[in-house]
Amino acid sequence: MMRLKDKYIKEVVPQMMEKFGYKNTMAVPKIIKVVLNNGFGSHVIGKTAVEQKKIQEAIVNDLSLIAGQRAILTRAKKAIASFKTRKGMPLGASVTLRGQKMYDFLERLINVALPRSRDFRGIEQKSVDKNGNLTLAIREHIAFPEISPEKTKQIFSFEISVVTTAKNHERALAFLKLLGFPIK
Repeated sequence: MMRLKDKYIKEVVPQMMEKFGYKNTMAVPKIIKVVLNNGFGSHVIGKTAVEQKKIQEAIVNDLSLIAGQRAILTRAKKAIASFKTRKGMPLGASVTLRGQKMYDFLERLINVALPRSRDFRGIEQKSVDKNGNLTLAIREHIAFPEISPEKTKQIFSFEISVVTTAKNHERALAFLKLLGFPIK
């Protein structure tokens, strides 16, 4: 089986150059980074400080396992009374992947996690924005093979943003389809 980076170099670049008339290989869209994002929100509401800390640690650890890189806590920049947040309070977890780890993660996402996720029928075309970036949500993190469903106490969802250099929606869709993303 061809690795994702090799597929990009050997198949996607020539096809994109032919289809859109790029004169230089550097003009062909590429993936810059992948960001995994999760908000604690409903998981920690109404829990004691100790329970909240345990839930946050579990989510950060699971997100780190999925990404293959340590997740960081995202904290509140300022206090908002209506959201019951204080400045510096942990609100979520985030991981930014680049380089080889990014390609490894995308391979697992396309070939394993998306087909394993419940009721998956393909990625909607509207998930790609006008700047050429793909954003999708994974409802259950146990779709990834790194997570053991028996050991997991808390099933959570998270968001994946794939940032590309594609200039518009149409080119981003063509690029992502050629890479192997299951877009409807």
